[in-house]
Amino acid sequence: MRHRRADPQKIDLRSIRKTHRDRRSAIRQRLGEFESLRMNGTDERLWEEMVYCFFTGGCSAKMGLRSVSAVRSLLADGNESQLSRALTGVHRYPNARSRYIVASRKFLNENFGMKLRDLLDGFDCPIERRDWLVKEKGIKGLGYKEASHFLRNVGFKGYAILDKHVLRCLCELKIIDDPKPPNSRSRYLTIEDKVKHLAKTVRIDIDELDLVLWSMKTGEILK
Repeated sequence: MRHRRADPQKIDLRSIRKTHRDRRSAIRQRLGEFESLRMNGTDERLWEEMVYCFFTGGCSAKMGLRSVSAVRSLLADGNESQLSRALTGVHRYPNARSRYIVASRKFLNENFGMKLRDLLDGFDCPIERRDWLVKEKGIKGLGYKEASHFLRNVGFKGYAILDKHVLRCLCELKIIDDPKPPNSRSRYLTIEDKVKHLAKTVRIDIDELDLVLWSMKTGEILK
């Protein structure tokens, strides 16, 4: 599933289209896995994906994957101390992420019985679905990038995941002036609209485009 290169590719419209052609099969397979999770995955698996996105905030995707592996057996009922010990030496912020997990799990259990699929499917508007995840005080650790990442990973479509790799691509394309992460909802939505426009320009589905740009910077297709 990996496509490695010695150096990041030059980013222009031609190279984006070529990369999409070259990696389209692997990208669609990955997106199919996300869609299958939405259709068939348990609420426990959806919770694991949310925790993964807690872990990737301010850190790498690979650190997120390693961290999930380290705490998988604790996700249902591990306390802060157990989680923190398991994350020490694995994640950059073991104490903070442990607090996120315990607080968010308590909120979701008490208010929704941890029925994450029903909760997410209860929103008719995709923007409102993401807004709720970000603004709900009971859920810790999801900004707009992390909430978009979570929703994409559990099979919802049409969200731009504005991580550092994608933002650098947009900056190289001169679509934005600065690759600094957006620090407000309005700024996030503004850049997301620019990504949607880019997707139309290159005639690539926005969900596929995200993985194209990410892989052009990292040399691989992950999640």
